[in-house]
Amino acid sequence: MARVTAGIVALAIALTFLPARNAPAVAVARPAGERVRVGLVFDVGGRGDKSFNDAAYAGLLRAERELGVEASFLEPTGSEDREAAMRLFAARGVDLVIGVGFIFSSDVDAVARAYPAIHFACVDYAPGPLGIPRNVEGLAFREEEGSFLVGAVAGLVSTTHHVGFVGGMTMPLIRKFEVGYEAGVHAACPACIVHSAYAGASPDAFKDPAKGKALAIGEIAAGADVVFHASGATGHGVFEGAHDAHVWAIGVDADQYDEMPDTVLTSMTKGADVAVFDAIRSVVLHRFEGGMHVFGLKENGIDYVHDGPHGAHVPEAVKTKLEGFRASIIRGEIVVPSL
Repeated sequence: MARVTAGIVALAIALTFLPARNAPAVAVARPAGERVRVGLVFDVGGRGDKSFNDAAYAGLLRAERELGVEASFLEPTGSEDREAAMRLFAARGVDLVIGVGFIFSSDVDAVARAYPAIHFACVDYAPGPLGIPRNVEGLAFREEEGSFLVGAVAGLVSTTHHVGFVGGMTMPLIRKFEVGYEAGVHAACPACIVHSAYAGASPDAFKDPAKGKALAIGEIAAGADVVFHASGATGHGVFEGAHDAHVWAIGVDADQYDEMPDTVLTSMTKGADVAVFDAIRSVVLHRFEGGMHVFGLKENGIDYVHDGPHGAHVPEAVKTKLEGFRASIIRGEIVVPSL
């Protein structure tokens, strides 16, 4: 049973089943034949980050719209609330509980083992030492491949031969973005220098725009004229710093062009929406399979913004060069490092 604290009780009372699009609250018991029910728990930063969480939410809303599921969500504030939120959904008998973010991995495992009849999925899931429970679908991405592509864009566009990277929390997952980005920069511009910095060592590093702006300003002062961030809501500050200095910024996880159209050169996109939708569809179609499901360029789960008006800042010659890199990665001729 979950550890009960005042904070968790408050969560249960104040946040119990905030339904997507203001649908009725989920019932405790579901009669046979009723629609599939899905409960999603957001990562640090929550809805409105215009990045990772919003992409997952888009997948949830798409499933509600196209598959007719009952979709609900919770936005926890801390580690205890994350597990409590998932237990609330599981205890009420939803068909699928989704945790958004690597931070959920161990919590998902614990709750999934306590509720073996419930399906679980976790975006950016990292298997624990006991392995993956049979009722858990781990959704992961080869972020380094998309980071390689935007790194190549940065290397080809930079006029100073200095580019920057701002990460959120210091951890292996974000390190994948940095390493892939650096590899792409050097593939396109061997002489380029990459300046890297992280916002912190705790999950709060993903929601600190002031720190993001300060780090971006420091890298720009060192000569960077393109700065890529992998830092969640902290990236809003990176955009501000780049805008003020009249240099380019590169978004992450979702198309972030609308955040600052005159500053966002492109974005590395990660199909969290696709992964969430596919996980829900697998339950609806009774095809759920536990284990790892990994998305990269080959699976169309990773990309960068290059089409339409939001990709207009990227020169056509650069896009042509990037298509060559993309094909080489898919064929295995370029193996992008991840650590």
